[in-house]
Amino acid sequence: MSFYKKLPLLVKLVIALVLGVLLGKVLPVSIIKILVTFSSIFSSFLGFAIPLIIIGFIVPGISQISKNAGKLLGMSTLLAYVSTLIAGGLAYFVAERVLPNVLKGSSLQSLENPEDLLLSGYINIEMAPVFSVTTALILSFVVGIGISSLQLNSMKKAFDEFGKIVELLLNKVIIPLLPFYILGVFSNITVSGEVFKILKIFLLVFVLILVLHFVIIVIQYLVGGSLNGRNPFKMMAQILPAYFTAIGTQSSAATIPVTMDCTKKMGVNPSVANFTVPLFATIHLSGSTITLTTCATAVYWLQHGGEFPSLALMIQFIIMLGVTMVAAPGVPGGAVMAALGLLQSVLGFNEIMISLMIALYIAQDSFGTACNITGDAALSSIVDKINQKFFKKA
Repeated sequence: MSFYKKLPLLVKLVIALVLGVLLGKVLPVSIIKILVTFSSIFSSFLGFAIPLIIIGFIVPGISQISKNAGKLLGMSTLLAYVSTLIAGGLAYFVAERVLPNVLKGSSLQSLENPEDLLLSGYINIEMAPVFSVTTALILSFVVGIGISSLQLNSMKKAFDEFGKIVELLLNKVIIPLLPFYILGVFSNITVSGEVFKILKIFLLVFVLILVLHFVIIVIQYLVGGSLNGRNPFKMMAQILPAYFTAIGTQSSAATIPVTMDCTKKMGVNPSVANFTVPLFATIHLSGSTITLTTCATAVYWLQHGGEFPSLALMIQFIIMLGVTMVAAPGVPGGAVMAALGLLQSVLGFNEIMISLMIALYIAQDSFGTACNITGDAALSSIVDKINQKFFKKA
């Protein structure tokens, strides 16, 4: 058991997925339904926890950013948000044009009508959330902005402590139980006979995500390099140590020292790098946004029999996702956990679709993190140039 605890989340997920496929092939339906029962109960608990996760991370995040408000901070935050929106828009634009050819003929009946093909658990425990996801988002903004505007330090401390409770729930309960949740879901899908179609789709979408990561990094460095009169590809070469460190650590926060060192070697002012790199490690998740948008588009396509979400729906999703990413917890799989509420409320994802999103996201989490921190250095160079041109003169 101690050996299992030491395994990375991705390894645990792969083990759970493989076991789910194998057990779904050999175990009797009566045993599979036990696994399905756990997945069903966990899914219900996840629905209950999602609004709490949103409030626990977004309120402290907004109040902290506003409390330290200044020209440089405001500009850096806006730049991170715009970069996130561009990444999400790029992902949807490409996915809408590429996925029809990639996923042609791959519509899954188990996603369109899960109740027809999938097994039900022995018991179903409903855990109604305290309030809806939309309510949680609006409440988070109202409270967060109110706390910062009125300098309500006691309330800020209370929500910071509430955030620690939610983070404890995430780290000690939800994240550790995710592999068992995936185990139950994939054993169920195996029984339905759809599992190998899904695994094929996983691989194709994964490749598309990696290509999009590279594209957004190139765009970010072309902008940063052109503004600063530097070779963008030399800048990209200088950030490689941070990129590979992020793949290994799977954490933007843990990679901050390496990212900061690489950013300074690019020629970014040390005082600017000391400020922007830790900030962007928290609020700039362009790689994660690409992954979530691409996966969401693919899963939606499968569930709706080859139909994409409308442009208006995806604009709404990407705009709200960008805000959610600012407060996403810095743990493996944290971004997808923070985004689950939007996937349910905006895109209407059901339990099976949510489980596929979690599996797809965590499978590439290391590369998404690496994309995030690589972009942080490019954005730092942009902030440095704007600071030199406008703010220092002021």
